[in-house]
Amino acid sequence: MTTYKTEFQHSIERPESFWAEQARRIPWFTPPSTILQYDEQQHARWFVDGELNICHAALDHHVEEGRGEQPAVFWDSPVTDSKRTLTYREMRDEVARVAGALRRLGVEKGDRVVIYMPMVPEALMAMYACARLGAVHSVVFGGFAPHELAVRIDDAKPKVVVAASCGIEVERVIPYKPILDDAIAQSEHQPDACVILQRERQPATLGPRDHDWAALVAEAEPADCVPVKGSDPLYVLYTSGTTGKPKGVVRDTGGYAVALHYSMEAIYDVAPGEVFFSASDVGWVVGHSYIVYAPLLRGCTTVVYEGKPVKTPDAGAFWRLISEYRVKSFFTAPTAFRAIKKEDPDAKLLEQYDISCLKALFLAGERLDPPTFHWLDDLLDVPVIDHWWQTETGWPIAANLHGLEPMPTKAGSATVPVPGFDVQILDREGERAHAMEQGSVVIKQPLPPGCLTGIWGDPQRFHSAYMAAFPGYYLTGDGGYFDEDGYLFIMGRTDDVINVAGHRLSTGEMEEVVGAHPAVAECAVIGIHDALKGQVPVGLVIPKDGFEGDEVALEQELIDKVRQQIGPVACFKQVLVVNRLPKTRSGKILRKLLRNIADGKEYGVPSTIDDPASLEDVHEAMKERDVGAAHEARQV
Repeated sequence: MTTYKTEFQHSIERPESFWAEQARRIPWFTPPSTILQYDEQQHARWFVDGELNICHAALDHHVEEGRGEQPAVFWDSPVTDSKRTLTYREMRDEVARVAGALRRLGVEKGDRVVIYMPMVPEALMAMYACARLGAVHSVVFGGFAPHELAVRIDDAKPKVVVAASCGIEVERVIPYKPILDDAIAQSEHQPDACVILQRERQPATLGPRDHDWAALVAEAEPADCVPVKGSDPLYVLYTSGTTGKPKGVVRDTGGYAVALHYSMEAIYDVAPGEVFFSASDVGWVVGHSYIVYAPLLRGCTTVVYEGKPVKTPDAGAFWRLISEYRVKSFFTAPTAFRAIKKEDPDAKLLEQYDISCLKALFLAGERLDPPTFHWLDDLLDVPVIDHWWQTETGWPIAANLHGLEPMPTKAGSATVPVPGFDVQILDREGERAHAMEQGSVVIKQPLPPGCLTGIWGDPQRFHSAYMAAFPGYYLTGDGGYFDEDGYLFIMGRTDDVINVAGHRLSTGEMEEVVGAHPAVAECAVIGIHDALKGQVPVGLVIPKDGFEGDEVALEQELIDKVRQQIGPVACFKQVLVVNRLPKTRSGKILRKLLRNIADGKEYGVPSTIDDPASLEDVHEAMKERDVGAAHEARQV
């Protein structure tokens, strides 16, 4: 591991020198002279005096360098039976016109634009158009309900909202415009205008503040790239927190561009002209980093896929995409392959496709369970690489660096820290843990480029949520350990944020929705293991005294309420009415104990939840006991 060790030590011992070298590999208008400085809270800020535009670096620069006719985007939409290829020149020109359209609506440098769109090329165009103007975009996942969208509109205070008339799933069409209208009606902040991309499957009726995308863009003059400082914000991306209010993670421009460009070579091993495919959504951090920005910064071709791996049209969808577009490096979540394995356990569909182009498979977003790892490892003749990172970091913290020095894989491990990330394991007293000793996973300051630079509108929350627990360290919120070989193992969250199919969702937020029901006295929402999605939420509810309604009906009402206010993405499908909940003497509900019960670590409940039907086993086991009384008796 000499190559890796040398590069890693350079990044930790001389971070300014290391990242100055990487910064020289992207096109700046004004190269930075100050590589690293610290703000008033002693948080690292990178390339503060450099000037660039990430849209220029990802599009205009490549056209100028002769890549204008190379495909930049392959769009594949089996749900609409559509395909489209956009070259770098076409993307640059389209983005320039979209930026011009936004400028006509008054969008300027520093303004916010909320984007609420499905997986269509125009979503990428809207993001790049904001970046071209120096505006700050905030993309909201299309699966979120009106309330969730309204919360983000109120926090970001956008001048304009860009949306599509609908999203299209396998079995149904989801009207986005009514969701947007409802969200704006709920919002205190009112955007000046909305731009609506009309889709043929379900066009929307436009209101007084609405503009048709096609008409507006057709009349717009192309906009040039606006120079921004390296430390200026590029976007705000909301992630679930441990309270009901989501955290708006702020990403800077210069550090993000440098880190993503480095990662494409060192981790994913892709060169300009090669094809990179990330099966995610632009509403999540993976989509921001590895569908939209990183591939084009590197001069690669990105695949934008509107569909699901199993249902559109079959469990061979990923194999088809890899074969058809000659994908070199593929990145998705373990959930996708658990679904494929369930539908096609012997991978018969793989036999139909030539995927010899594929050189590595990367998985992240949730823990890669050993059975799925071994299934893939036995199936494919390429490395199956688990890696770990967060919305907050924006790019991988730990990985098997395929482009720097490939290493032997270990099931359950994300391998080693990526250069720039000084990952350590600390015990409760803040002392460094020994090998094989579990503790809190932290990153010693300075955080490398590309990581969050704050929480939108709440700098104190940034410090209290991430930096206060262990001064001088960023708290990841995950527990884990290093083995004797220096491999990092992540064991799970230490707070109440659960990971549902790669999507981080707050159980606290779900509890707020459930607890607001007039029949509910107390409630707890916990995440339990699910063989397909990693984790799913289960609600435990105590009705108010005098409740005489039907428990089954109440459970369904609560499920429907969470679906309406948070969205189907929460996968909230199980509620159990109980007599009591276990509490501390001060009255705090013991959620960790409840999780242990559900996962089979207490009271002999089955530990593996293979499908939603078997959750009934958990329900029955918990119904048989007064959970609070059982805990009290056990304590005695």
